This record gives sequence, structure tokens and C-alpha cells, in this order.
Amino acid sequence: MSRPFAAYASTSGLIDRLWFVCIHVVMFAVLIAFSSQAHATSRIKDLAGFEGVRDNQLVGYGLVTGLKNSGDDLKKIAPTKESLIGMLERLGINVRADILDTSNVAAVIVTATMQPFARNGSRIDITVSSLGNATSLQGGTLAVTPLLGADGEVYAVAQGQVQIGGFAAQGAAASIVRGVPTSGRIPSGAIVEREVDFKLASLKNMNLALRNPDLTTARRIADAVNAFLGTAVAMPIDSGTVKMVMPEGYEGSNVDLMTKIEGLKVEPDHVARVVIDENTGVVVIGDDVRISTVAIAQGNLTIRVTETPQVSQPAPFSETGTTQVVPRTDIQVDEGEDKKLTVVNTGVSLQELVNGLNALGVGPRDMISILQAIKASGALQAELQVM
Repeated sequence: MSRPFAAYASTSGLIDRLWFVCIHVVMFAVLIAFSSQAHATSRIKDLAGFEGVRDNQLVGYGLVTGLKNSGDDLKKIAPTKESLIGMLERLGINVRADILDTSNVAAVIVTATMQPFARNGSRIDITVSSLGNATSLQGGTLAVTPLLGADGEVYAVAQGQVQIGGFAAQGAAASIVRGVPTSGRIPSGAIVEREVDFKLASLKNMNLALRNPDLTTARRIADAVNAFLGTAVAMPIDSGTVKMVMPEGYEGSNVDLMTKIEGLKVEPDHVARVVIDENTGVVVIGDDVRISTVAIAQGNLTIRVTETPQVSQPAPFSETGTTQVVPRTDIQVDEGEDKKLTVVNTGVSLQELVNGLNALGVGPRDMISILQAIKASGALQAELQVM
């Protein structure tokens, strides 16, 4: 009888140990899940870009024709008139002796962004915006317009039907404007005529330019690249640049290496910052912002003066007395007596700070003044940036 009991005891102990191990495994998995959520990672592709792989801005001056009496006034806008005369003369039409009086032409600025490695014959979108006193570009057609780069060279030629997102209508006694009718777009409205010379495959060194410069993030990017390649080929040279030497075995395969590096995951770091836009009253508080122990009170003195004049006149059929305007003034004073003093403890988080200020009934405008006062007292452990 003793042997079966001993076997049962042994089996029961083994089951208890298995349950113990399973519980710890589950707890460990839960901790890993919470830690992965707390420390979000991003692709290097979203944090930085390769130096030299960039867009190029193009700009040009042109004419939009075919407008329905909504173009520039040629008597007031001299550049439009001279541009129209020049365009007609290039087409073999002499109009110097004639009087030009039309309202279906508008001078415009044409802008475009040429993507990296755009080839001859490829098309890009363009934006057209009025320069003169035209009221609408609806129904207009952009004449051939060369687009120049920063070096003054022509990189693309634009032409096409202008598409606008707004409209304007006017009558004898009323008018309505929806959107911006003096600006529009032409999808695929420009053809690339010149390529930007950039030999990506022949580069021996490449630089990663961080979109949000930070020394810690730059170091983490370099460590991730070195760990992936198994050799020290990347190093941060400042807060916004990581220099990388092409490793052995990737000669002439720069694009292949770049695609692999872009997919690496890195946990970015950022500075604790509070951004304030005083024009709109917007306040953005970073997650790492901390506050030392500080007492906050918020209250405003408001004086409201209301004038409600009344008319005093004599009784009906009375032969004496005159009608008088009697002033009536109502003055109300709000000294903010219902406001309270709140103590914010040291090391509070973003949520605790917001909850504390909301408990005081603080609006965005008053919150700006409070945050500036906290920063002036030295209790705000973050950078305060006022836009």
C-alpha cells in the first residue's frame, strides 16, 4: 500500500511544479508584452533618410487662358499684359499696335516637386496660383510654362487644364466664394526634361540624416546597423547624421543594402518638450514631461459693465415735460472666489498634470500662462517652446 501512495505523492508534486512553471511563463510573456508596448520601435525608414535621395523644388511663371471674365485686369496688371504680348509675338502675331482689353487671361506662378530619380519623360503634378487680381481660375488652361530649379536650369515643362477646389459666384447684390478659386492643380501636368545627376550605385560612403535630430537616436541607429551587418561600419557624427561606410560584399549593391537598413527597428528617443501656440491656444505636452512639487492657483478678476438706456417721457396728453433718455448701468464684478489652490506633487506625469489643471477649470489660454509660470519657477522639467 505504501508504494502506490508514494507514486501518487510524486505525481502530485510534479503537477504542482508544472503549474508553477506555467504560471511564471505566462507572467513573463505578459511582462514582455507590456514592455514592448511601453517602448515602441520605429523603422529607420521612418526616422531618417539617406543623404542625397531628396526632392527638388521647381518654379515657373506662366499664363492661364480661357477664363470666363475672371482674369486679370490688363489696365492694372502690367506684367500680365506684357506677358500676353510676348507670348503672341513668339507665335508670330504682332499686337504692339493693337489695344488689348481682355479679362480671360491671368498671370500665375507654377510650382512642382520633382521626386528623386525622376527620369526624362516622366510626369509630375503641379500647382497653379494667381499673381494678379484674377477672381477665379476655373475653366482655365495653362499655356506651356518652363519650370526652373534652384540653379536656373529648366527641369520640366508644364501645361494643361487647371482643376480648382473652389468656386466664386456674384450677382447684383450678393456674392459667394467657396474654397480658393484662385489656386488649383494639374495632375501629371508637367513632363520632366532634365534629370538630376546622382550616382547612387557608385557611392562608397552614405549618410543617414535624422528627421528629428537626437544624439541618443543617432547612436541607436548606428548600433542597429552594426549589429545587422556584424561589423562596425556606422557611427554617429552629430545629432542629425549617421555616417556609414559601404561594407565588403555590397560593392555596387547600394540599393539592396539601403532597403535592408530601412527595415531595421529602432526605439527613438526624444526631448521632454511642451509646445505652445499662443495664436491659436494649442498646447502640446510630451509624454516625458515632469513637474516638481508646485502649488497652482488660477483666478481672474472680471468686471462686466452693461449699459441699458431707458426712455422717460411725459404722460399722455400732458402739456409739460420732454422726452429724455435715462442711462441705466449694471456693473458686475467676478473676483474668482470659487477658484482653489492645487498642489501638484513632484514627478507627476502628463496625465496627472492635465487632470490637475482641468480640476481647476483651466482652459487652454490660461493653461499657457500657468505652464509659462511653472517654467519660470524652475519646476517644469522640460523644454518650453513657444510658437
